Amino acid sequence: MSNQPLLRFAPSPNGRLHLGHALSAFVTWTAAKTWGGTALLRIEDIDINRCKPEFTEAIVEDLHWLGLSWPEPVMIQSERFEVYADAANRLRQRDLIYPCFCTRAEIVANADATDPDGAPIYPGTCKHLSNAERIERFQRGDPVQFRLHTDLAIEEAGMLTYTVIGPTLTDRPQIRYARPQRWGDVVLQRKDIGTSYHFSVVVDDAAQGITHITRGRDMEAATDIHVLLQMVLGYSTPNYYFHRLLLGDDGQKLSKSKNSQTLADLRSEGWTPDDVRRAVGF
Repeated sequence: MSNQPLLRFAPSPNGRLHLGHALSAFVTWTAAKTWGGTALLRIEDIDINRCKPEFTEAIVEDLHWLGLSWPEPVMIQSERFEVYADAANRLRQRDLIYPCFCTRAEIVANADATDPDGAPIYPGTCKHLSNAERIERFQRGDPVQFRLHTDLAIEEAGMLTYTVIGPTLTDRPQIRYARPQRWGDVVLQRKDIGTSYHFSVVVDDAAQGITHITRGRDMEAATDIHVLLQMVLGYSTPNYYFHRLLLGDDGQKLSKSKNSQTLADLRSEGWTPDDVRRAVGF
């Protein structure tokens, strides 16, 4: 398997899958077939307050109903918090991570720019705390999260590039330059769970030997941060393919938060897997 392309489909079990997930899954398994590789299933359930075992079971049920299969065992992120902590400590030893005690309200009040997702860019307040001030905050028990010192990480990593395949799966690869500075100092270890999406996905892609990543175009900008983390952690950078999104009647992408109609709903209405394929363009 190490000598062939290896991909992953990595949903979060915080709700039922919808047509947007079906599109992403079909893209991943089609890409694996096109490139002569294998697609894995990974369950990204680090958000332990929202993710539920019954949703994980439903994901497996829906994917099997669509006719998709994968090698076992399936990687479960909630079983890997110690792995993420070890990776974070490697960065901490090089001063590439620092503690942040700011509340969301304080960040919003002091930010003067936004990131590609439209969220306030952290103004770097806690980056300038002295060791004594940090120790005092720790001893006081103030809630803390840990951020990437992005400028230092970029300086250490050097030029950041990655390979993109597209717009079709058989197009000639192109080299792009990552621009992680536009994200500021992102959170790598959240206050509640000790890791973050950006961090865990990079660590797990490396652990599984993922060579090609398919993701929606809405995640293209986040690749900047992932490439930077791959470099400073000593990982290889996979190739990327960014696929189209399915939009609802409001022009926005389908999502669980908008209660988009689920695959289970469609199945109860008599839809077949072939109906789903046609609906998402496969």
